[in-house]
Amino acid sequence: MTIKPGLLPVPSPVLEPSDLAALLLQGSAALFPTDTLPALAASPGQANQLWRLKQRPADKPLILMAASSEDLFACLGVAPRTEWLEMAAWAWPGAVTLVLPAVGVVAEALNPGGSSLGLRLPASAEAQALLQLSGPLATTSANISGCPAACTAQEAAQQFLGVPLLAPIPWPLAAGQASTVVAWRAEGGWRVLRAGALLPPGI
Repeated sequence: MTIKPGLLPVPSPVLEPSDLAALLLQGSAALFPTDTLPALAASPGQANQLWRLKQRPADKPLILMAASSEDLFACLGVAPRTEWLEMAAWAWPGAVTLVLPAVGVVAEALNPGGSSLGLRLPASAEAQALLQLSGPLATTSANISGCPAACTAQEAAQQFLGVPLLAPIPWPLAAGQASTVVAWRAEGGWRVLRAGALLPPGI
């Protein structure tokens, strides 16, 4: 495992994708860049630590990121509708999170007691390289709840001391705006839950 000290003003390890993915699969949390805001992440089975690290209210669900739409839809536990596939084809990779009906262990881990799961395929080569090695990850923005969103590796590391970061740093400049969140309604059609960096047409 290659650790590169001295690159940050805080003592956080900075790891290559393969080493960081291995740590994630062993249960660690991690920080990595995306096209919107840096992410704090863990494997779905270890997602409970993200609420603790972020001091996030327990009723706020996490988002599942993956390197392909196939990996994301496979975690829903239900067959994807044509409308979902069409929206995903338009939105991904990109700054849109789709909140879809879901059942099973991944949905329960990221949205305890809920019946939906937020999915996103980031348009970030660095994030995708990590996700290809780690598999789908539970994610949230890399900031303590109530604090301004981190936009750089240094800002993320200062809020989460000791949590390993994806190399290389500095990270590519992110958009600095959260993803648009669009949910599928039980009666059919889409509803915008959060207007963000990109708004799908016709909504």
